[in-house]
Amino acid sequence: MSLILPLAMGFAFGFLLDRAHVTDSNVIEGQFRLTDFTMLKVMLPAIIVGGLGVLALTHLGATHYFIKPANLLGVILGAAIFGVALILYGYCPGTGLAAVGTGSVHAFVGVIGMIAGAMLYAFSYAWIKAHILDVWAMGKVRLPELTGVPDLAWLALVTALAVALFAWVERKDAEG
Repeated sequence: MSLILPLAMGFAFGFLLDRAHVTDSNVIEGQFRLTDFTMLKVMLPAIIVGGLGVLALTHLGATHYFIKPANLLGVILGAAIFGVALILYGYCPGTGLAAVGTGSVHAFVGVIGMIAGAMLYAFSYAWIKAHILDVWAMGKVRLPELTGVPDLAWLALVTALAVALFAWVERKDAEG
C-alpha cells in the first residue's frame, strides 16, 4: 500500500511532462539552441511552486530540511558531467524516464546509460570520496546560513529572476 501513492505521483509526473512536450528530445535540444523555450517555461513555475511548497511545509513543521554536505568540487564536476550528458542524451533523468514511458527506444538506451553511470559511481565511490568530495568541503550548510539572508528572501529573489526571465522569453517568442 505504501508504494501506491509514490507510483501514482510518478505516473502523474511523467504524464504531465509528456503533456508539456518535454519528453521530446528536440524540445530540450531547442532549449540549448535558444530556439525553443518550452523547457524553461515548464521548469521556472515548477521551481517556484516547489520552493513555496517546501518553505510552507518546513515553516508549518510538517517536514524539515535534510541538508547534504556542500562539497563544491564534487558539485562542479557533477554539474559538468550532468550538463554534457544532458546535451548528448537530449533528456534530463526525469524527462528521459517519461520518454521511455511513451515508447522512446533511444530514451531507453539512455536509461541503461544512467544505470551504468550510477553503478560506476557506486564502484568508484571510495576513490571519489578520498580525492574529490573532501576538496572544498563546506559541511552541511545552506545559503541562508552562509549569507544571513532568510529563506523567504532567497525564494523572493529566485522568483523575481524567474519572472523576469519568463517575461523576456515571452517577449522573444512574440517577436519571433
